[in-house]
Amino acid sequence: MPARNNTTAVGEPAEAGGTTAARKPHDSGETTPGRKPDVIAGTSADGEAAQTDGKSGSTHERTGDDKATETGKTTDGTVADTDKTATDGGEATGTDKTATDGKPGDADKTTADGKPGDTDETSTDGEATADPWAAFGPAPEPVPGRVRRVGRAVGRSLVHEWTLAALGSLALAVLMTWPTLRYPRYTLPQDTWDPSLQSWQMAWSGHILLSNPAQLWQSNSFFPEAWSFAFSDTLLGYAPAGMIGTGPEAAVLRYNIMFVLAHALATFGAYALARQLGSARMGAAVAGVGYAYAPWLLAQAGHLHVLSNGGIPLALAMLARGHGWSLRHGYRPERRHDGWVYAGWLVAAWQLSLGFGIGLPFAYFLGAAVLVAAVTWYVRRWFGGVRRPFGVRLFIADLVGGALFAGVGLLMAIPYFRVTELHPNAERSVGDIALFSPPASGFVTAPAESRIWGGLHEGARAALPWHPEMTLLPGFVLYALAAGGLFFSVWRLRHRLLLLAGVLGTMVLAMGTRFFGGTWTYVPLFEHLPGWNGLRTPGRLMLWVTLLLCLLAAGAVTALTDRVHDLAAQRIPSWPGPWLRLASVLPLLLVTAEGLNTTPHPVAPAQPEAMRVVDGPMLVLPSNQGLDQHVMLWSTTHFQDVVNGGSGFTPRQLDDVRRVTQTFPDQVSVDYLRTLGVRNVVLLRDQIAGTPWEMSVDTPVDSLGITREEIGSAVVYRLWPGDSSSGPQPTPSGQPTDLPTSLPTGLPTSLPSGLPTDLPSGLPSGLPTSLPSGLPSGLPTSLPTQAAGALGSTEAAGALGSAGGR
Repeated sequence: MPARNNTTAVGEPAEAGGTTAARKPHDSGETTPGRKPDVIAGTSADGEAAQTDGKSGSTHERTGDDKATETGKTTDGTVADTDKTATDGGEATGTDKTATDGKPGDADKTTADGKPGDTDETSTDGEATADPWAAFGPAPEPVPGRVRRVGRAVGRSLVHEWTLAALGSLALAVLMTWPTLRYPRYTLPQDTWDPSLQSWQMAWSGHILLSNPAQLWQSNSFFPEAWSFAFSDTLLGYAPAGMIGTGPEAAVLRYNIMFVLAHALATFGAYALARQLGSARMGAAVAGVGYAYAPWLLAQAGHLHVLSNGGIPLALAMLARGHGWSLRHGYRPERRHDGWVYAGWLVAAWQLSLGFGIGLPFAYFLGAAVLVAAVTWYVRRWFGGVRRPFGVRLFIADLVGGALFAGVGLLMAIPYFRVTELHPNAERSVGDIALFSPPASGFVTAPAESRIWGGLHEGARAALPWHPEMTLLPGFVLYALAAGGLFFSVWRLRHRLLLLAGVLGTMVLAMGTRFFGGTWTYVPLFEHLPGWNGLRTPGRLMLWVTLLLCLLAAGAVTALTDRVHDLAAQRIPSWPGPWLRLASVLPLLLVTAEGLNTTPHPVAPAQPEAMRVVDGPMLVLPSNQGLDQHVMLWSTTHFQDVVNGGSGFTPRQLDDVRRVTQTFPDQVSVDYLRTLGVRNVVLLRDQIAGTPWEMSVDTPVDSLGITREEIGSAVVYRLWPGDSSSGPQPTPSGQPTDLPTSLPTGLPTSLPSGLPTDLPSGLPSGLPTSLPSGLPSGLPTSLPTQAAGALGSTEAAGALGSAGGR
């Protein structure tokens, strides 16, 4: 077969086995700018064929000294094989012809008009002859359309590492928290007390920000107290979720969704931090799972503000990425990006808005990190002679982002300072801290909710004074991996030692006053750092212990996986065997297994019907810390003012209300509630067993100037029966549904208009034949058996409800 020239006109696709030049030829002996010198077009010095990328059909050429040529000739003048270009030492023609030996058909030539070589021309007689081999050449790849390009972009994003990490974190969260999403509208994880409170918090923040943002901190609970939304952590960062849906069922559903998402974010955040610091994917996965599902967090399943910690590692990862810094590679100025710095500060501010319980230590950590980084930078710059660039844009990003973070912290802190001024009993004392300070044995004791260790550690938990806050086991597997990371790791030795120092230091702080009384550890922070005296549970600093242990473990697992890859590269074929695969994935499986739980999911308390139809201000009896949290959840239908409330402390006024109303209904308690502005009292019959109200619930109240009526399973006392504003509110469907079926004999002197004329019979006979003077004529002679169905207004419903109660 004659030798063929595979070059075609510039910019045109190759046909019949030909290749296409990517750009205009450059001078001989010079490489194209920006191109690698080992990519060639035409023939090389050793006679090798032209190489193409297989897509665009572009070719690049080089000479015997590895540089691109213009002529495409072989330097030795030998004839190339099939699909190679042969020359006889002559120069190429101006039309990209290849010099031949004069015989027709020895070389293929592109057409003079620049189109692909549909015809073959010889350099001797100029006659065009059809290429008999064109039908066997590869067809040019079609240019993809817009839809295909979009599809490819979406496909690449779906298989991207961060997309897979996010989806994997979400799927793992659903599985590890199951059965949270089995009945998300009716059950709550762990218990029904604090989850009810936090469900109300999210609902209130969303409701008030839509209706009256200026009253955010003046919540409907703890009436008539001011700044009542700041009586505990607020979860304010979840307010956008609180804007969707109303009522207790929506609040419970919202809580369960955020409960699962909090675990997913914690996993993803720790994964991102480990990856940014230099960990391999498997090491980062171990860090993410170990951080989100540490056994000690199972005891905090009822505290969403503690579980909502994913913003901490995520913000640190973004800030480290924006500054071009990693633990494994140090500072790399070329990787700086101020956008990531802004994002990191925004996430940090959002994390702080979820509450100061874990947000305050995070704020102090960020402050200390900024201070240490700045000091280290200037010491190296002015004394070490290291002139590393930082940049004005990065400095401005830190300045603006830090100011935003500080501003959010200050705005969040003002209501809490006001609460401290108004309620001195809200402040913690060193004695309070001692009650919740765990001993050293708590670091190896698992909570009862741990599926692996819960039953085995029952005896150890019994020895702890308050085991829900003192069972602080982060996982024995995590301990082992972190210990191994001290000796076998991808981190530098000084970094390992710093991580170890951080683990030991935060453990000491987490012990509170148990470490030599805390004289030189926790107590100075408690006495001198602003806001630190509001933290009553030192054991929650275990969050930082867990994060640092996870980073140590990630270094060890990364070193292990690197070693597995090295061993696999020595195999033929270079693919890890089953034992090597198991060795690389085993740490992740073990850490995941230690996070398995037996968390109970009790049914959320059902909302009494009275909470939907009675307005406020109101008091619900019995009143105590646990039941009042349920009342707060029930109030999410209308957010009427309620005296009840549950939080980290009990205001003295609420204490007085609970004490005075032990004898309700009597004149003293009624007068006291009236002075507070309370209009209605709801007594729950199913909660009064063993209480003073069990005997007084049916006591006559006519002499007290109040009325009583039955609504569902509750007894409603109206302290201002003549006030029309105290009438019941309509239910979401439009009208109350549980009204009395008969009217009393003493009818009022003025009845609402519009009563029906064809009411069913069935009421007792013997009704008075003569009506009192002043009543309109034409009143019905038979009264309804279903008064609720005949009502035409809310005012009529209130009148009939009150009359039926008497």
